[in-house]
Amino acid sequence: MPELPEVETITRQLRPHLEGRIVEGLEILDPRWCDPDDVAGTEAALVGRRILALQRRGKHLVWRTDAGTLLLHLRMTGTLLVGAADDVPYQRVVLTLDDGTVVRFCDPRRFGTGRFFADDAAAAAYLDDRLGPEPLGDAFDGAALHAAVRTRRSPIKALLLDQLVVAGVGNIYADEALFFARVHPQRPGDRLTRSQCALLAEGVRVSLEHGIASGGATIDDFRHVDGVEGWFQNDFAVHRRAGLPCPACGAPVIKRVVAGRGTYSCDRCQPRPRARRRPAAG
Repeated sequence: MPELPEVETITRQLRPHLEGRIVEGLEILDPRWCDPDDVAGTEAALVGRRILALQRRGKHLVWRTDAGTLLLHLRMTGTLLVGAADDVPYQRVVLTLDDGTVVRFCDPRRFGTGRFFADDAAAAAYLDDRLGPEPLGDAFDGAALHAAVRTRRSPIKALLLDQLVVAGVGNIYADEALFFARVHPQRPGDRLTRSQCALLAEGVRVSLEHGIASGGATIDDFRHVDGVEGWFQNDFAVHRRAGLPCPACGAPVIKRVVAGRGTYSCDRCQPRPRARRRPAAG
């Protein structure tokens, strides 16, 4: 699934094509894209509207128009392509702008969504109900992370994937951040110290910024708006590197399942947590 760096990359690439332009045509080929809203209503709401700004919140692309806000989520396999061939496969939405630019939303798994809110405040509330602080913003730091996890016994890997803890982090960048902080992915949240949380918050920021600078990571379906792949996958420290030497100590990278996700770590650099002591029998 595209994570924050991939969505940020797409947002930045789309801005010069979309901002200030008027939606001349919108064809929704798959009604599930805008469900539970109907196709005709969504098309009518957007056609003729000017796109004022493109932004990102977590993993959502936020398209602000002069009549409301469109929230677009790529989900697992969604891509937005500018100027792609008419017969590019897996098209679900085709958007045409007043200068002739055509943007195609393609999605093999058909999980991606687009929801239009006529009220900007309602769109903001929808996101705020589902997302925690932005990891690259001032509201996220070690203190904020410690406050979010200090009473929770779930593995820290699972907590980093919880979008209410921090918005936009997914499997790739959680693994990379945990390695940066030398924190084992199975360590319970309530057993992280303040200093570990500070280092982990820094690791989240560093890994995300590295991903953005690299144009995102392409493992399966992610593509830039011109169809080019990202290249952060070439710089992974541990993610998808099972059996290869740790870049810090040379021990083999281990793959295990944490929170239902394939998880990669170095058990030498990221010591496994000790089992909790059971209370003595009365």
